[in-house]
Order: sequence, then C-alpha cells, then structure tokens
Amino acid sequence: MWLLITNIAILSPLYQQVTVWSLAICTICIIWRVGIYLGKVAKPPQWLVTTLAFASAMTLAMVANKIGVLTALINLLILGYALKYIEMRNRRDVQVVVLAGYFLIALTFIQQQSLWSTLHLLVVTFINTCVLISLYHDENNFKHAAKLGAKILLQSVPLAVILFVILPRIPPLWMVPPQGGAKTGLSNTVSFANITELTRSAELAFRATFSDNVLLQNSALYWRAIVMEDYDGTQWLQNPSIIAVERGLTSPKGLDTAVFQRFAPVSNNVFNTAKALSYSVIAQPSSQHWLFGLDRATSQDHGINMLADFRLYASKPIDQQRLYNVTSYPNQPLEPSLSPALRAVNLSLPNNSNPRTTRLAMQFAAQYPKETDRLDAMMRYFTQQPYYYTLRPPAVGKQQIDNFLLDNKAGFCVHYASAFAFMARASGIPARLVSGYQGGEYNSAAGYYSIYQYMAHAWVEVWLPARGWVRFDPTAMIAPERIEAGFDAFFEPQESYLADSPFGYMSYRTSEMFNQLRMQFASVDYFWSVWVLGFNTDKQQRVLEEVLGEVTRIKLAMFIIVSLGVIGLSIAYSAGLIQFHRSKDRHLNAYYAVCKLLRKRNLPRDYNEGPLDYNQRVAAAFPSIAKDFDKLTRYYIAIKYQNVGKKPQKKLSRLLIKQSRWLKIIIIKQRLALNKTNT
Repeated sequence: MWLLITNIAILSPLYQQVTVWSLAICTICIIWRVGIYLGKVAKPPQWLVTTLAFASAMTLAMVANKIGVLTALINLLILGYALKYIEMRNRRDVQVVVLAGYFLIALTFIQQQSLWSTLHLLVVTFINTCVLISLYHDENNFKHAAKLGAKILLQSVPLAVILFVILPRIPPLWMVPPQGGAKTGLSNTVSFANITELTRSAELAFRATFSDNVLLQNSALYWRAIVMEDYDGTQWLQNPSIIAVERGLTSPKGLDTAVFQRFAPVSNNVFNTAKALSYSVIAQPSSQHWLFGLDRATSQDHGINMLADFRLYASKPIDQQRLYNVTSYPNQPLEPSLSPALRAVNLSLPNNSNPRTTRLAMQFAAQYPKETDRLDAMMRYFTQQPYYYTLRPPAVGKQQIDNFLLDNKAGFCVHYASAFAFMARASGIPARLVSGYQGGEYNSAAGYYSIYQYMAHAWVEVWLPARGWVRFDPTAMIAPERIEAGFDAFFEPQESYLADSPFGYMSYRTSEMFNQLRMQFASVDYFWSVWVLGFNTDKQQRVLEEVLGEVTRIKLAMFIIVSLGVIGLSIAYSAGLIQFHRSKDRHLNAYYAVCKLLRKRNLPRDYNEGPLDYNQRVAAAFPSIAKDFDKLTRYYIAIKYQNVGKKPQKKLSRLLIKQSRWLKIIIIKQRLALNKTNT
C-alpha cells in the first residue's frame, strides 16, 4: 500500500511532462500491481517487461525532437519506474523503485520551483522516505514510519540550508530547454486577434518591485517587451535585422546592411541627465527571450542584452522564474537622431493597402503641416468619432484598417494602435508598434506590482526631431479608465480572463476577504521567489559577508567544516550514537548501551526494573542472545552490588566491557538480518 501511494504521489506532479501513451502504460502498471496485491493476477513475465522497456525507449528516441530531450528523458525514467513497479520480486527491487522515485522528484524540482510546487514535492519526498523506512524497520504501522520519516527530513534541513548558502550559483548542467515546449505570453507578431486572446488569461506574467518604495501611477506603467517596425497589411512584425541580432548573427546575410548595423547591441550607458528608477523583475517561465522594462531600461545582469530598439533580451529562453535588476530612465530621449535607412523602414507601407485611411492621413498632413499638431489632431479624431472599445470587435475584411477605422469603429488596443501608426506613416511621420503590458496590481502588504497576461497591451511610438521616439496611446483617448485605473476598471472579469475559466481563483476578487487572503498568499510566493529562487551570486556574497565578514577561502572552508561538524554531531546524538551527558561510571555506561539497543527493538527497561528481572524478559523475548546477556548481567551485578577484591574487579571490568561490545555487534547484526527478510 505504501508503494501504491508513493507511485501515484511521485507521478502526480509530472502530469505536464508525461505523454498520453506514457500515462496509459503507467496506469496499466498501477492497476496490474493492485491486481497482484489482491491476488487476482500473476506477476508479468520478464520477457514482457523487457520488451515494453525496449519499445518505450525506441519510441521516445523517435519523438524526442518533437517533445524535447528533457521531456523524453523524464518519460523514459517514468516508464522504467512504472515497469519496475510491477516486476518487484524482492527487497532489492523495492530499493530500486524507491531510489528511482527520488530521481523523479529531483527532475520535478527542475521543472517546478514555485512555493506551492515545492511544498507538494516535500510531501511526496516524505511519502517516499516512509517507504524506504519500512524496508529497514520491522515496525509495520503508519505512525512509526511517519514519525521517523519526518525526523529524517527535519534533520536534513540544516544541511540543505548550508549547501544552499555556500555552493556556487551556477546554471544546472542538466538543464535542457524543451524543444517542443509551449510558449506563453506575447508573440513577435501582432494582429487584430492575438493580444485579445491574452486577455482571456489570468496567468501571472511577471512581478516588479521598485526600490525606495516608489509608487507609480498606473498610467506610467508601460512595460515594453517587443518592438515591431514592419507591417504587411495584416499584421505587425519585427524587422528581420533585429531578429538576426537576437539570434547572435554578426553579418547581414542578405539584409539591409545599414539597417542591420543600426540594430547592433548597444552598450549599457549610464545616463546622468534623467531621473533613474531602480527596480527588480521576476519573470515567469514563458520559453521566450524577451524581458520587460519601463522606458528606457538598462540592466547590468549577466545574460541580458540591451538591443538598439531599447528592449531587454535574455540570451537564453526563460524556462524558469528569472529575477533580474533594471534601471530605467523615463526622461531619457530614445534615439534623438534617426538614420535614413531606419527612417525608411518606419515609413514603409504595403502597396495599395488601406487606401481610404491613406487619404485621411494625407488630409491630416495638409491641414496640419507641423508634426506635433498633426499627431494631436489624429489623437483627437478618435474622440470626435463614435468609436467603441471592446474585446469582441466585429470581423474586418482584406483592408483591415479601412474597415475598422471608417466602418466598424469598434476594436481593441491593437486596432487603435495599428490605425494610428498607419496614419502616422501615411502622413510622413516614422512610427512603429510596441507590445507589452500596461498597468499592474499593487500589493501594499509586500510592496510589489503583479502584472498578469490579461494586461497585455499595444501602443505606438512615433519619431520626432530632437525628441526621439515618443509614446502615443490612442487607447487612452477611447478608454482612459483602461490606462489610468487599469484593465479591471474598464472591463468586467467575465468579459475577459474569466470567460474561459469562470471558476478560477480570480473570479473571487470582488470578495474583500478572499481578495485579502489571495494577496497574502501571493506575498508569501513573492518572497519565496525573491529569497530562494532569486538567490543569485550577489545575494550569496552579501549573506556570506554578513556571516564571515571578509570572505576568504580559509574562512569559507572553516565555516563548512564547523557547520558540517555541528550537523553531524546533532544527528549522531539524536540517533543515540553519542551522548554528551554520560555517567563517569564506565560499567554503568557499558550496560546501558546494550539496554538502549534493546529498547530500539521494543524491549525497554523500566526505571523501577532490576537487572535480574530485565534479564528474564530479555531471555524470553530474544532467546538467541539470552546467554550473552545473562553473562553481561552477572558481570554487572558482581561489580555494582558484590564486594569483590581489586584483582577480581579488574578482571570483571574487562569482561563486562568486552561482553558489552560483543552484544552490541550481535544485536545490530540480528536487526539487519531481520530487516532483510521483511519485504
């Protein structure tokens, strides 16, 4: 029964990595094992298990490119774990299953490191440890195994903490990005549909904490992620040159050389002319490279590149929670001078695309020769016409912007941003689309912002002489509450992120009590992410400096030796291997040492019980050691209670110590032999 419980418990956290056919084989193995336990079916023949193992390995090798190498390896270990489970025949087989369970738990930790997943895996580890205990103890009850299992896990906590603090913070060598893993969040293309899909998700995108408890207005929280400078008539895309730079290419290879050179990675300059905002961001796993920051974002963290379009880009996909530090300069101009090649890119439009919108843009250009006046007039145009902001816009035809801007007049942020950028380009002003997130939910208890997927947003950046790229958000003209007060101030949850999951935890946000409880749990998870998952090299150095002062190799080595020594002594003391308060009477200690071992065999000596009475009980319970224990008792009584001479006492003392050592060896050997026979 223990093995059945632990088998299900270990496989349960891996449901996202298990393929359908692997899950089917695991289910069959569990049902088969239950049948064996009930005596309904026989154990499978060895050839059948071996054939299934080889077939599974070959199948996983063939689909590894589709599901990812790490996922394939996890499935292979899961199948081996399940197949070994049904062919168990002796104690050694059970040991193999238990040890394989620990490997699966470790693999799960690689994939899932949130607080709640960690607590879940600790419970699974506890159950697996109880199975291991049941192999080596003749106690056949839940209470004994649970008590000892909890004790072992608690004893391991100090060692885990010490190793966590002192081990170098290096990326895991076994971390293999999932090749076929699903990507979440924003996309590097923006059309009239894809951001609308994100509004139906209440998943956390990232959290941000500002230093010095800076509290920003919702309208200032524009989190840039992706810049799109190409428009093909149906969607906005990243320029091929910036994609080449993201992939690490150093030569254009068929691209415009002037544009490619402009997109080369930029250095991390420090700007003294603008007020800086310092904050840290914890990005959730997305399998994407782009990171999030306010205008203009810089980062000194290793593995983060600053691209020429003023974005932060991770050198490796975000497959785990990633904490990074950012400094933004909101008043710093973005690219005050624009190269002719890049100007041409941000003015280009498809031929014969949206002719009616093009004519409208030319009217604006003729009426407002000054660029700033023209842009202001375009922004006012959205308030002068009966436009409507909705998550369910009507369908558009081939000329998308014409249909939206002049016919339907109902759309989402992408509709308004696309129309504004198109009109700006058509009137002669360089413009581009930016996608990211707008706003954030502030947690006053812990002092951080939570940004969810449904806060995805798109806006426009236009280039003005001497001012560089300037943000324009036409959504603020149609739905100012969306920008100033946040997404939830404008849309009901049922319209967006609760549409697909009406019973999710976010559906109870209207309840004040539940919302406070939700924020408290979120705070706990946040601090876990900051202090455990975000424990990087810098934090490790600060902690060691607080403990050791100046960190040197000698001090670090002494700290490790002393810590491990203290932990080892405490474990040895709790196991009864050493005693710090021993009697000075070595004869009494030798006799009591044997009594302690017998107490662990469920034969404790009562406090009011004499040596002879206890000797009789030992002889009745353990006949195999009756003669040896009788000798020990007689030696002990002679020394303690009989008046013997000095010479006989020395001989009895030597015999007592020798007999005590011999009895301890016999009892330990018998205990191990007894445990080997119990499966």
